[in-house]
Amino acid sequence: MLGLLLRLLPFWVREPLFIVIGSVFGVRIMYLAVRDEAWVPGAIGVAFLLATAVRVHTVVRAVRARRNPAPAVSADGAVSDAVVRSQSQPQGPAGQRPAPAAPRKEPNAWGQAVAAVAVFAALGAALWLGPNLLPSGDNSSPRSPSCPSGEDEELPSAYTGASRAVTGGQLCEALNRTDLARLLGTPTETATVVSGTSDTALLTDGKVARPEAEVRFDTYTVNVSATYNELSIAQYVKLMEFGEETDVKTLSVLGRPAVLSSDHTMSVDLGLGSGGSGGPVGQGPPARTLTVALDGKDPGGYYEITVWSTSGALPDDGALVDIAETVLPAVPEQAV
Repeated sequence: MLGLLLRLLPFWVREPLFIVIGSVFGVRIMYLAVRDEAWVPGAIGVAFLLATAVRVHTVVRAVRARRNPAPAVSADGAVSDAVVRSQSQPQGPAGQRPAPAAPRKEPNAWGQAVAAVAVFAALGAALWLGPNLLPSGDNSSPRSPSCPSGEDEELPSAYTGASRAVTGGQLCEALNRTDLARLLGTPTETATVVSGTSDTALLTDGKVARPEAEVRFDTYTVNVSATYNELSIAQYVKLMEFGEETDVKTLSVLGRPAVLSSDHTMSVDLGLGSGGSGGPVGQGPPARTLTVALDGKDPGGYYEITVWSTSGALPDDGALVDIAETVLPAVPEQAV
């Protein structure tokens, strides 16, 4: 379609335009061919330049013909019949010659040159702005992994009690946000691992639902869990005080009681590749946890948002509060 439109342009617009396009494309393809040592693109670039040279020759001949007009001459050197007939026509009464025909107005060369430049500028602008204005089907930037669908997941019986708990997949959908890395203070990172599981709490004989989800970045790992027991935040804080835990801070998040605490993750050496059976469970890097009640009345049950890194570095407490205030409202409410 574009080629047809170009061929409909006047000669003095079309040919300079083809020359400019052919020169740019030919030189560019030749440069890429030499840089990548690829001979097929080199041959294509040579073809572009040869076609451009032919068009330059055509334009030069046309310019010379306009500057030096001459009567058409046949192959044997005789003047054309049209010229002979014009000379043999009667010259009118009293030997007067007929008035010369009005000269045909030639198109303005400068106007055609400006038009050629304008058309080329429009095409260049379309090629330059096209990728930004049109949606692209191929995005080379890394994408965050998707959460597991959980459609075929068989939930433990603890999830079908009087109050139905959310699943690990639902927690994962709420946690796996495009702005999670920004909330952590590492906006350029993309999640590398995403997971969600619907398990039960330890030491409860499978009677307490505890779904969890995890999103891992290069710097930090974020884990969100929900425990559906009868332990309130106030009781949770008393247990911390009884255990003489330090770095504990009570606060309110989303109008609900909450508490910040620190602990260490667990480190397990599986002994892969060493021929051994692995080592004992050890102490991993420190982690910071924000525990928030399921609702403002604090009847029991809570969410836990835990962040850690392999380097031992932790974001400030404000980052955990921001994550809670962003993620928890996106968790589906319990169906009573």
